[in-house]
Amino acid sequence: MGSESLFIVGLVIMAVLLLSRGLSSRLGIPDAILLVVLGAAAAFLPGIPEIELPPELVLLGFLPPLVYYAAFFSSPREAKADAVPITTLAIGLTTVTTFVVAVVLRWVLPDLGWAAAVALGAAVAPTDPVAAISIMKRLNAPNRIATIVEGENLINDAVALTAFVLAVEALTTPFTVGHGIARLAEVVAGGVAYGLAVGFIASRLRRRIRDPASQIIVSLLTPYLAFVPADELGFSGVLATVCAGFYLGTRGEGMLQPASRLPGHLFWQVLIFVLESALFVLLGLEVPVIGRELTGSAWWPAILGAAAVAAVIMALRLTWTQFVFPLSRYLPGRHVAFDHLHWRERLAIGWSGMRGAISLAIVLSLPVSAPGLAPERRGERLFVTGAVVFITLLGCAATLPGLLRRLGLAESDQVRIQYQEARKAVVEAALARLDELIENGEVDDRTGRTFRQLYEDLLDRIRTGIDEDPDEEVTDSLGLRRELVRTQREKVRRLYSKGRISAEVLRAVDRWLDLEDPDIREVG
Repeated sequence: MGSESLFIVGLVIMAVLLLSRGLSSRLGIPDAILLVVLGAAAAFLPGIPEIELPPELVLLGFLPPLVYYAAFFSSPREAKADAVPITTLAIGLTTVTTFVVAVVLRWVLPDLGWAAAVALGAAVAPTDPVAAISIMKRLNAPNRIATIVEGENLINDAVALTAFVLAVEALTTPFTVGHGIARLAEVVAGGVAYGLAVGFIASRLRRRIRDPASQIIVSLLTPYLAFVPADELGFSGVLATVCAGFYLGTRGEGMLQPASRLPGHLFWQVLIFVLESALFVLLGLEVPVIGRELTGSAWWPAILGAAAVAAVIMALRLTWTQFVFPLSRYLPGRHVAFDHLHWRERLAIGWSGMRGAISLAIVLSLPVSAPGLAPERRGERLFVTGAVVFITLLGCAATLPGLLRRLGLAESDQVRIQYQEARKAVVEAALARLDELIENGEVDDRTGRTFRQLYEDLLDRIRTGIDEDPDEEVTDSLGLRRELVRTQREKVRRLYSKGRISAEVLRAVDRWLDLEDPDIREVG
């Protein structure tokens, strides 16, 4: 693909992203579905080049930041409390899914070699929690369900991608059972050790950097410094990236200085949104290629394969959560038993098995031509994986809100209350420290009274928020705060338009108002 074609594709992706964001909220359709549909429609516009992405571009351009972000923002304390369910899903179910899907694909598509079938099984094995977590947070579902789904995603990406790398290696290298076990040990141990080393070095470096822009640049380089050298050394680049991200994420926001956290978080949120969305658009843009390769009778095996794989992975997940989870009572030394999860919670977890961007990134990074991977069957492979992602998103994401309500798992106010209680505790700690400073004579009375009034007013507002009815007063309070912030923004812009303040002052006041804006400060 030439530079001009690449530029055109980039413009198409941005246009589709903007259009899908506007339509998604109005139509109530998951973003991913619209991105694929609009990408497919854009592919038939005149002047749009035919898309065939180099696998190396997807492997190196998309995967490192995606898996790093998931690891960095994991919740280690909560994940530790639910280590048994998370590990059983992430390792046990992902491994079983990989090989069961490989068997199904070999039955439906007999021309597919075993290594290629395992590679495709690994592509659809990991879940994507983005849609499920956003629904759970919107409906205030219990924290534990979301924690298990998120924690599973962190590990199952690494498990599936490690299986994928070994399967791709098996396409060109004769594999025996002994050789496979030795390579697995080498890939895992080397990836973990190298990733922890990168995380350790990056943490020492970040402590010395004060400039926010430099902090963000280092954070962007870190996943690539973990992934690429580890992959070149024959280790698991994915495990190295996950370990580096996890190491940094559990150590004081990855050593980010306070001034770097807000822009750093915003940068990564936008980057991950663009990368994930671009994968869905690229799948849509490849529809003409898929249509050209799947001609005549070739459609039916692909459709049958997609339907069979989607049915199998959902049936496996529901069976696993309902019948394998309770077996944890027989595990020695377990920390948390699965039987402590009610069947309704297990059903919600089972129904949260959507596939997404990682599955697309894996299949797009599959070599175009290798033994067992006929180039002319690439459209078939893309169709099966894309259809599975499409089916699980459309089937599960569209029905999950109704399921959570019917199961009585919606409208929990736990997150809001915890947030308010935490704010109350930290403000009370600040007031106690202020009293100590005044008593020791380190702060004069006038300054002390001013700050005490500010913090007491803030504490009163927080206490009011805790006591309010979440369905009425909080909504009204948020509306009032939005209106007051809007009024302040209009005022500062009028001051700027009249020449009474400079552009620098305008931006500074805007940043201050950003911190007061409830739409920005809200949790979840």
